[in-house]
Amino acid sequence: MKGLKSNDLAIGYPPNKKLIEGINLELTSGNFVALVGQNGVGKSTLIRTLTGLHPALAGDIILDGKSISKYSQTEVAKKIAVVLTGKPESLNLSVLELIALGRHPHTGWLGVLKESDKEVIEAALSQMEINYIATKKLFELSDGQLQKVMIARALAQDTELIILDEPTSHLDLKNKIEVLELLRKIAKSGKGVLISTHEIQLTASACDQFWCVDFGMPFLTGAAKEIIEAGVLHEYLHLPSSVRVL
Repeated sequence: MKGLKSNDLAIGYPPNKKLIEGINLELTSGNFVALVGQNGVGKSTLIRTLTGLHPALAGDIILDGKSISKYSQTEVAKKIAVVLTGKPESLNLSVLELIALGRHPHTGWLGVLKESDKEVIEAALSQMEINYIATKKLFELSDGQLQKVMIARALAQDTELIILDEPTSHLDLKNKIEVLELLRKIAKSGKGVLISTHEIQLTASACDQFWCVDFGMPFLTGAAKEIIEAGVLHEYLHLPSSVRVL
């Protein structure tokens, strides 16, 4: 089966500091999923574990029907693009140069871009609506522009799945809405998109599913509408009953 799934996954820190266990989830093409939970509960660790950047404590992660441990890092990078928090190490790169780095799993060590690679890069620029800043240096960009460039780099990897850790943190309201809408469109174009987020109100109207996690509670997944109507978000995020999630 295409996509990413886990079977009784436990995450945390070796040898036995478990943050979350009994995780059974599935991310497939065309779905926009929001991972929600309190700070410190393990959302970032889960994302890093699902993408092979952090070891699992127990259970299996299956990517396109095969254990993720059976893939090389390059093979994983051809199937999953990851956007973590934090800025690039060098802000002296141009927008085009950073996006071109997304082609590395396909170009090899020499990094020579073929015409087909350039077409993918141009498509990523257009999809994120940032053609107008293509030649600018990263240090010249606003936070919102830089986040869109980081997502464009992930798009340039041309993967089935894109996983993002807090993609709207530190953005103003306008850019939060724009980034979430662009991610929704990316999912509707056929990619599986997973984000961790605290933007519950904004995300509720955009995502297809919620994955919910809380200290001492079972890992819970479900359709966004069902999760909201059942009051799960209030329970897992400890929201006051007066707060209405749209």
